[in-house]
Formats: sequence, C-alpha cells, structure tokens
Amino acid sequence: MDPAALALAERSAPRYTSYPTAPHFSKEIGDAEMRHWLSALDPHASLSLYFHVPFCRTICSYCGCHTKAVRQEAPLTAYKETLLREIEMTAQATPARSVASIHWGGGTPSILGPARFGEIIGRMRDLFGVTGETEHAIELDPRILDAEMVEALAQAGVNRVSFGVQDLNAHVQEAAGRVQPFEIVERAVAMVRGAGVAAINFDLMYGLPHQSVADVERTAAMAASLDPQRLAVFGYAHVPWFKANQKLIDAAALPGAAERLAQAAAVRRTLERAGFEAIGLDHFARPHDPLAVAARDGRMRRNFQGYTIDSATALLPFGVSSIGRLPQGFVGNATDLAGWRRAVEDDRFPVTRGLAFSIEDLARGDLIERLMCDFTVDFGAIALEHGFHVEAFDEARLPLSALERDGVVEVVDRRVTVTERGRPFVRLAAAAFDAYLDQSAARHSAAV
Repeated sequence: MDPAALALAERSAPRYTSYPTAPHFSKEIGDAEMRHWLSALDPHASLSLYFHVPFCRTICSYCGCHTKAVRQEAPLTAYKETLLREIEMTAQATPARSVASIHWGGGTPSILGPARFGEIIGRMRDLFGVTGETEHAIELDPRILDAEMVEALAQAGVNRVSFGVQDLNAHVQEAAGRVQPFEIVERAVAMVRGAGVAAINFDLMYGLPHQSVADVERTAAMAASLDPQRLAVFGYAHVPWFKANQKLIDAAALPGAAERLAQAAAVRRTLERAGFEAIGLDHFARPHDPLAVAARDGRMRRNFQGYTIDSATALLPFGVSSIGRLPQGFVGNATDLAGWRRAVEDDRFPVTRGLAFSIEDLARGDLIERLMCDFTVDFGAIALEHGFHVEAFDEARLPLSALERDGVVEVVDRRVTVTERGRPFVRLAAAAFDAYLDQSAARHSAAV
C-alpha cells in the first residue's frame, strides 16, 4: 500500500452533500425565514419534495440515519396526520406548485403501509402539481416489502426505488445487525419490476465489521446480477459518539484504512467489469442511465440525497429532521419528534436551524459541487461568475499544493483537476475551498 495514499485515507472530511455543511447551520433560522423564503418563490419555480419517515421495524447496528424502531400502528398514524398538515401549511405559504421530483427517505418510508402512504400522496396531489414527468423515488427495505405495498407504490406513481442491500455475506450481515439473504433482495426486485418500476438503485457498503475484499467483490457481483440501473457504494462511517446503536459494533473488527481503500477499489473493478460507469465519488450507473448521461455532460448535481439530476429551484423538507434548500438558504426541521409535531400543530413551520446564504457561500458551494461532480473546476472563473476578483479563492492554493505533491490533484493556473489516482480523495480537495471547516469542532467520517 502506498504510504501517501494510506495517510490520505486516514484523514477525515465532510461528505459535501451541501455547502456550507450542516454543522454550521444556525438556530437563528426558523418559522419566519421559512415563510418569507417560501412566499418569495416564483409561481413557476420547480420544486423537489423530500419526505423523511423516521421509523424502522428494527435498527441496524451500522445505521447512521435519523430513525427509531416502532412495532405499533399508532405512531405511524400520528406521523401521517402531522405530515398531512405540514403539506397543507407549505402549500398555503408558497405560490409555487410544479413538482419536478419527490424523494422518500428514512428510516423505512414504506413502513407507513399502503393506506397511510396513499393518503399522503393524495393530499400532495391535491395541493401540488405532480405529473407523469415527476421523478418519484423511495428508499425501501427488502425485508419488509410485500405485494400490497408494491401495488400502492405503483399507484402513487413511484418510478424509482432504492434498496438498502449493504452486503450479501452472512457473517458480515450478522456483525452489522442486518440479516438479509440474497433471495430476499431478489424477490423484492422481482416484485417492483413486476409492478412496472424499471429504475432500480442499490446501496452497498464497504468498511463493515469482518468484511474483506473478497466479501465486497462477491456482494458487488451478486448485486450486479440483478441488473440495477444505479448503485451507490458508501464507506461505513463509525460514529458511535453520534449514533449509540453503533456501539453494538466491535470496533476491533472494522477494516483499517488500507483495507478500506482496497475494498473500495475492488467494488469499482467488479462493477466496471459488469458494465457500470463510475459516477462521481461513490455512484455507479448503466451508461444509458440519465445520471450517467448527466455526468458525461457536466450536468450532474449533488444534494442531501447524494448525486442527482435534480435541478429544481427549491428542495422543500417534510417530516422530522428533514433538510431543505431554498434560493435564500438551507432550512432544517426539528430533529425531535415531539418538537416537530408541536410546531406543526401550532401552525408554525418546524424549522429549528438553517443558514442564510452569503454571496461567498453560493460561490464556494458552486465550486465544491462542480469539483465533487466533475473532478475539475476553474476556481478563478467561478469567482468572476459570482462577482469576485479572480484571486478570491487563492487561499486554497496552499492545501492544494500539498495534495498535488501527493498526486491527488493537478493545478494549472486556477483550474484544479483531480487525478485518476486522487478520485477517492476528492473530498479532501473540496475541503481546500471550505471557509467554515477550521471553525468547526464537528468530527467527520474518513476520507475513504
């Protein structure tokens, strides 16, 4: 293992699904800002709607999501009722109606069941402009998917599903707290395809306890055999100080930085041999998939859901802990269920944190997004586009020069390009332009 690569892999950096990143959100953003920003949207603005459902049947040991285990129906019904009211409040507050995309995350959104899910969809369709052109995606747990729910998804117009697969080796599943044999995933894929949903995504993970290079190669090959259109391959982030359930994982069983690097490279080789294109930092797609086309054309975007083709004017948040983006800034809903519900019941938006963009934030955000998506950006040109002097972001030259010595980037004039060798470390290159990073005490995940 190259010592320089190993040292880079051991460094930490934000995932840059937003800029500025969530640790820098302020409690000064709340109901008043949300109302003002919603009302200022153009009536013809395109919208992306994100629904967070923070419930699962059981909590996987590796999980870093905002969710809790429920086995009764009452909490789900109560959550549905509050979501309905939040949808109504949002529709009343903005003249914008056109919905370009819908995304359901969690948790396990399908835990709502067909009736509750259908009621939410009905209210949304009554109040917003959802069409056959709207991309409607949902994250699913193959273990609890049944034919009735699949039918409800099809009737709701869901046209893309994402299955949490993670790993397909029994000993890794046991260690990670998610026992899910291949046959369960295969059955779930067959059900949604049978209902007419052709766009299927898989989430895979490396860096899990007791996981080896051979394990990730086997998982990637088995996943590819089910012919998904996209795969997202994430490195497990062990943050037990932030997610108590991860304390159930034996830290001594986790692969080290060298093994994680080897696992990430093995997954890429396996998927590329199976006909997938590497997209951005951690995604893979069939060459004809819209995400692959957008990546080749320089139109790919990055938001809280990862890499996307979504170019909507505003991303509106629904549900506890959900985060949105409007032209003026980020908004984040309350992370506690009771606080979120109280606010909505009091006809207040449950926004408890956020950030109003400065012109510099927007410029640096554009710069970091292009680097994360395209692996190259002219930071002088970005500065000029946003009304700054061409030298505005030259302070990044110092950290970039260190990365250049390590073979991660090449810098010519003010164009920085991530090398093929450096692509796994693109987050470190993006961090060179992060004006907030040194101000934060937040702990971030490993670079690989």
